[in-house]
Amino acid sequence: MADYILESRVWLARARTEVFAFFTESSNLVLLTPASFGLRVVGGPPALSNGAVVDLRMSWLGVPVRWRAFIREWDPPYRFVDVQVRGPYARWEHRHRFLEERGGTWVEDRVTYRLPLGPLGRAVHALLVRRQIAALWRHRTRRLGELVGPLSSPAA
Repeated sequence: MADYILESRVWLARARTEVFAFFTESSNLVLLTPASFGLRVVGGPPALSNGAVVDLRMSWLGVPVRWRAFIREWDPPYRFVDVQVRGPYARWEHRHRFLEERGGTWVEDRVTYRLPLGPLGRAVHALLVRRQIAALWRHRTRRLGELVGPLSSPAA
């Protein structure tokens, strides 16, 4: 079964060290996630680091879901990679990159994911999950602008 890929790039008018520091606080993930998911951090360190394990609980369509993420790669303040080691996906790998430009920071994300259940998983992705992840990312971008922002384009 093929993987799906979500790529995102947003520019924040803040220094890379400030933006990276925001992303290292595991509790900030809750602030970037729509309230409808009921996301909670239930275990792990308050600040991410190499090898950190974070346990999350959430609700998807009213169904309780557990998620365990592992920080597999860590290169502050440039990048880090978290992967799902337990959760709803057959694969979830999220690469974060932070690039300085003209007094601000590009936040680049690449999420590679796959749903379980073969043909049924592909159908659920086409009918629901693809749109849900796109809406989640729009919410995340808006919240980044509110919490870290402002969102902008770098000056030419």
